Amino acid sequence: MDLYSWIKSIHVISIIAWMAGMLYLPRLFVYHVDAEPGSKQSETFKVMERRLLKAIINPSMIAAWIFGLWAAYEIGAFSHGWFHAKLTLALLLSAAHGYLARCVKTFARDANTRPARFYRMLNEVPTVLMIGIVILVIGKPF
Repeated sequence: MDLYSWIKSIHVISIIAWMAGMLYLPRLFVYHVDAEPGSKQSETFKVMERRLLKAIINPSMIAAWIFGLWAAYEIGAFSHGWFHAKLTLALLLSAAHGYLARCVKTFARDANTRPARFYRMLNEVPTVLMIGIVILVIGKPF
């Protein structure tokens, strides 16, 4: 395999891990909402949420950005419209990541005021962004 194939492979692996975490974390919030603050169940959710964020979501996002930008450089994607659109969606996905990280801190303080329905809807944001990104990367419509 050439260098570009390795870069692209690591980028895809990073994206898979990042998306897995981004889809799972809001589901944990849905269940955490129903746990009594201070209960054993609530404390378990806090540990799960923190570990998911720190051990999987954060590192995989960093790797996805590093290897994604490197791959884009290797193929000269910075001058293509599809890449600009993909980059915009990736930035929005990173913003969603930041919001989820803030939610982890809110739950850790037992300060959540949002209902489970909010987190069910929030769970769809990464999915919609991912669909757009995949269509842009595969189809390169412009």
